[in-house]
Amino acid sequence: MSPTATYENAPEHHFTGFILPDLVSDCHYPLLLSPHCYNVARASEKWLLQGAQLVEPRVTKFMGLKAGELTASCYPYSDEFHLRVCSDFMNWLFNMDDWLDEFDVTDTWGMRESCIGAFRDPIHFETRKIGGLMCKSYFSRFIQTGGPGCTKRFIHTMDLFFIAVAKQADDRANGRIPDLESYITVRRDTSGCKPCFALIEYAARIDLPDEVMSHPVIMAMEEATNDLVTWSNDIFSYNVEQSRRDTHNMIVVLMREQGLDLQGAVDYVGALCKGTVQRFEDNRAILPFVAIYVEGLQNWIVGSLHWSFDSERYFGKEGLEVKQHRIIKLLPKRPL
Repeated sequence: MSPTATYENAPEHHFTGFILPDLVSDCHYPLLLSPHCYNVARASEKWLLQGAQLVEPRVTKFMGLKAGELTASCYPYSDEFHLRVCSDFMNWLFNMDDWLDEFDVTDTWGMRESCIGAFRDPIHFETRKIGGLMCKSYFSRFIQTGGPGCTKRFIHTMDLFFIAVAKQADDRANGRIPDLESYITVRRDTSGCKPCFALIEYAARIDLPDEVMSHPVIMAMEEATNDLVTWSNDIFSYNVEQSRRDTHNMIVVLMREQGLDLQGAVDYVGALCKGTVQRFEDNRAILPFVAIYVEGLQNWIVGSLHWSFDSERYFGKEGLEVKQHRIIKLLPKRPL
């Protein structure tokens, strides 16, 4: 798991910034984009704003997200109907992630009950929670064409998401920072990547057998993709998260557990990210089937990397500039 490079323990001085690892240049997969991107992205944004009942400053923040563009690069071959369902889910997921950051454990379990109930019966399930009502909206369209295996995997992995987020909320309430191994386990579910992988099947209108999806090589490729998307996100989101004193980040875990300084921890995670792509390719070389699904995982790797700079979620309006020079100046911490 650990990269082969060695890192020095944290020196006694204050850091004002850090340099991002060059993950984009190391990723040689083609970046694709659906021809339906613009129309679907804009319609999905309107759906989210209306359904989530956002007000300023959340409206402005949301409009800089550009989740529709991420969706269009991760599911580039999808038709307009299926891309819209995927885009609505993606916008909902990011908004839900922001909501859950402010929830305690009890509120998180309540939202889980509402959303999982909506997934299991999007037509007849009744809920007053906005998050659950939005689930009913997009999942009632999902089940029109989603296969039984794909549907089961989506619901199961969404349940894992809520369970892991509740664990994160408990850690946050008690001021706990997990060890690296525990963090990695929980982060693979709080990332929300697993239901996004179920959408690869949905967008391609395929329903893979359980014996295929439980194949060790497929599971290893999913894990490598999840780790790349998740760990790179920890690097890209660190600045915003440290400003609000959020500790659910691999960089924080490494600095605490291994005594690394900030740049050392960033470089360590960057090395791990590069290793995930090699893991992905090593497993692809021994996999003789499901090319459509594997390409979907590949699209998630490259699409998420580029989108992280196109979106304003992590670097504001300076994303393209940061993508070039990779220099990050730390934001001031918010008052307690």
